[in-house]
Amino acid sequence: MAPEPRFVIRFAAEPPQEGLPYGRWAEQLQAEFLAACLRIDSEGEDLGDPGEVTWFPDRTYGGRTYVPATARTSAGFELFGHVSFARDEDGEPAGFDAAADFTGETAEANPDWAIDLSDDVIGSWRGEHGAAAAMTLVWGVPLVRDGAIATAELADLAVDQCTLLEGRFTLLAPDDYRGDTLDVKLFDVRGREIAHESLYEDDDEPE
Repeated sequence: MAPEPRFVIRFAAEPPQEGLPYGRWAEQLQAEFLAACLRIDSEGEDLGDPGEVTWFPDRTYGGRTYVPATARTSAGFELFGHVSFARDEDGEPAGFDAAADFTGETAEANPDWAIDLSDDVIGSWRGEHGAAAAMTLVWGVPLVRDGAIATAELADLAVDQCTLLEGRFTLLAPDDYRGDTLDVKLFDVRGREIAHESLYEDDDEPE
């Protein structure tokens, strides 16, 4: 086998280990997430009151489990972020932390989107010759039918994948590495690509 031409971390996170949060567990995570929402710098915007929280599949990396979330507000904004935790010696969740932000860019206002994505950088990975990748949590919902598996690709190299759970997915992958940035692709059950989105806006696209 020939040497790997692109030396970069791949499939670093554990696949989802549990179903989507519900019951008392969802209530505990929601309290952490909404507390983080209260700390958001709204930049002078009236964000309104948060509505129902939508949870996404968990991913575990570096000893912490990340559970992403989104929530629409009464003012039409979307809150997005994640709750993370470690596990104590008995395997119980401990050391909770949460992060949140907001956006006015919603799927309804962007009918050209094929996948509604949110993302947050949670760490870094050092590669060759001092290059560093931004380890990025990406979660989303397909806006097209028949999606089964989502992948994260860096210069056409698959670096993570996730089977959709109740129509949602979470990826954890290296981004912004050696000039390459992440693309998220959606495949059907037969492995055919049916949609893709970049994490970055294409400034060359006509308005």
